[in-house]
Formats: sequence, structure tokens, C-alpha cells
Amino acid sequence: MTLEKSEQMYEKAKTLIPGGVSSPVRAIKPFPFYTASGNGSKIKDLDGNEYIDYCLAYGPEILGHNNPVIKEAIVSQLDKGWLYGTPTELEVNLAEKIAGYYPSIDMLRFVSTGTEATMSAIRLARGYTGKKKFVKIEGGFHGAHDAVLVKAGSGASTFGEPDSRGIPADFTKYTLQTPFNDLETMTSLVEKNRDDLAAVIMEPVQGNVGPILPEPGYLQEVRKLTEENGVLLIFDEVITGFRLAMGGAQEYYGVVPDMTTLGKIVGGGLPIGVFGGRRDIMEMIAPSGPVYQAGTFSGSPCSVAAGIAVLDYMKKEALHEKLNATGDSFRQALSEIIEDEGLDYYVSGVASMFKVFFGAEPKNYQDVLKCDKDGYLTFFHRMLASGIFLPPSQFETNFLSAAHTEEDLDKTLEAYKENL
Repeated sequence: MTLEKSEQMYEKAKTLIPGGVSSPVRAIKPFPFYTASGNGSKIKDLDGNEYIDYCLAYGPEILGHNNPVIKEAIVSQLDKGWLYGTPTELEVNLAEKIAGYYPSIDMLRFVSTGTEATMSAIRLARGYTGKKKFVKIEGGFHGAHDAVLVKAGSGASTFGEPDSRGIPADFTKYTLQTPFNDLETMTSLVEKNRDDLAAVIMEPVQGNVGPILPEPGYLQEVRKLTEENGVLLIFDEVITGFRLAMGGAQEYYGVVPDMTTLGKIVGGGLPIGVFGGRRDIMEMIAPSGPVYQAGTFSGSPCSVAAGIAVLDYMKKEALHEKLNATGDSFRQALSEIIEDEGLDYYVSGVASMFKVFFGAEPKNYQDVLKCDKDGYLTFFHRMLASGIFLPPSQFETNFLSAAHTEEDLDKTLEAYKENL
């Protein structure tokens, strides 16, 4: 495998783009490959190397790359124009579909990114309750806005400390943290701060450090705890929305939050974000209420058209039944390989999400930090050389798509067997 053209492009990119990439997770050492095209389950780089893709743009491409159903919807909209700055029938139609799948959503607002969605949801929770503080889960990722970029391990009993330069400490002093799957600490934190606690925001399945699954009853107890203490519960389903089921993790686990954020899959691979919730909460958003939120590209016609296409296709094909079953069998096969190799590793996942942790089963972020991160990176490069593209970090989820074939999966399992 040669990566000469990618290496040359990286040298040029470093002079024009910080770190040579447009998002830190793409900064593969010693240099990333540059993608030229994608189709189905595979992507090709500038040098012509082809990879079976389990990164899938970090989640959105549940139907695979260059899907003809989504492409047709986008092309059809392009013929009519791609930005108006006015309301469209398309956004009303997509909003109706989303609300029909999510009992937690009576009303919603479209934005352009998951970061915007979580930022707006937290602002709205504060505006609705009149309270300042919120709780996030340690290691949980809710975008790159100031209030949620908080150092891991800063502790549940202390104010959050910024995890990036450029964020004043005052911006995160109302951000509290608690470990995932730790109901005792969550209970203490909520009860101690309930008089000034607007919300708990959480990924029902921790996706950006895993996946790490909720222990049985955990989400239900968090829901009960927040209700009893007058605190809003926000499920960040940017990753799990439409991934675990049409109604996301809240359908899969049977828990209804007060608010929900969505992204990735719901835009069919184009930029989109959604925040929604109970009617009385959402009516606080401008222009119907005093909580301001706006965006030039919100409800972008092409993104909305792509979103309608992917949701209709997934529903029509009953996609989750087949895809989730594939995920179960694939994780089982991985577990058998690890057992045969005598490795003390753990296969985690749910539905069409999976990951091999280079360590024991993690229950929270601190457990993940104990895994062999350097070993995983060596393994990543071995897999890449075998034509398998996994996320280049122990802290990211792998995804299956409807485009992955039996041949793809068999080849991938052989690569795991060789490279582990």
C-alpha cells in the first residue's frame, strides 16, 4: 500500500489548515489518508487504496456512502435551489416525521450541527427553568461549545474546569459532572443542587468513548430522579438517534426524556441538527418565546430532503431488524476471536455499534482510560494496511451500515484475527 499522494496533500494542508485537518479526530499519525470517493461500504483514497469503512463519517452513513435513494432526493432538490432563507414545506414534513417517532418531541427546531443542537437545548433548559447549573456525564461529548468542554476527572463535587484554552473558568463553573452508570453519585449531585439545577444532559449510550452501555435500570432511575427533583432530562441522541431504532435509544430502552437532540443520520449525511421536546418547553424559543436561537442554514432544503429520504427508506425496509441482528452476530464473532486468541479484551456494543476495548469491560470513562490506547493505535494501523478503516482512537465507536456485505464482514473478521 502506497500513501504518497496523501502524504503530499498533508504537507500542503498543514500550511493552510491547522494540523492539516478540519476536525481533530481526523489527525491520524504520522499523516491521514485523504479520501477521494466513497461508495457503499467502501472509501478510496487519493492513491487508489480501498478500505471497508466502519467509521462511516462517525455515524451518519447508516445506508453506506453515495446511497442512490438519498442522492436522488438531493439532486431533485438541487434542481429547485438549495438555500432560500424562508420556511419550506420540506422542514414541516420532516419535523412531523421526527415527532411521530419520538414521544419526547412535541415540537422541534432545526439547526445545522449537533453542537448547535446541544448548545441550544442547554440554553433553552436554563431559560425555561430559570436555573443556571446542569449535569453532564464524565467523558460524554456534547459538541464543542464552551459550557460542555470540561476536563474529565474534575469530579462530581467540584465546578467543571475548561478542557480547552480560550474558555474562561466562569463559562464552565455551572457545569457539574458525574460518572456514567453511577446512580449514587448522580443522586447526590442532583439532590444537592436541585434548587439551581436546570438539566441533566446525557448520551443514553456513551458513543464518543465507546460505546459504553447503560447498566440495566440506570436510565430509568435517572429519569425518575430528575422528575422527582424538578430537573429536565436531555437525551443527546446525535449518535444513537435513528441508529438503535427509529425512535432512538429512548425507544430501545423505554425511557422518555423531557428534551432530545438529534443529528448525523437524520440529515442523510448532510449537515443538520435538531433539538426538540415538550411543547411547553419548546414554546419558549424565539419568536414564540424569550429564548433566542437562529441560524442562516437551519432547515437547509437539501439536508431536510435527504433526511426525509433516509427515514422513509429505513422505515419501509424495516432496516433496524436486519442491521441490529447483523450487529449481534458480528460482535459474537469478534468475542470468539478474542477468546481464541486468549486476549483480555472486551467487545462492546449495541444494535449496529461495536468496539473492541483493549482492556476489561468499561462501565464509565475512567474505565476506558485504563485500556491500552497505544496498543489500539498499533492495531488501527495494521487494520488500515489490511484495507479496514476503523476510527483511529480507542475512544470512538465503530458502525455497521446496510451497505456492508457478508463478504465485507468475513474479510473484516479475518483481519481482526490476523492483526489482534
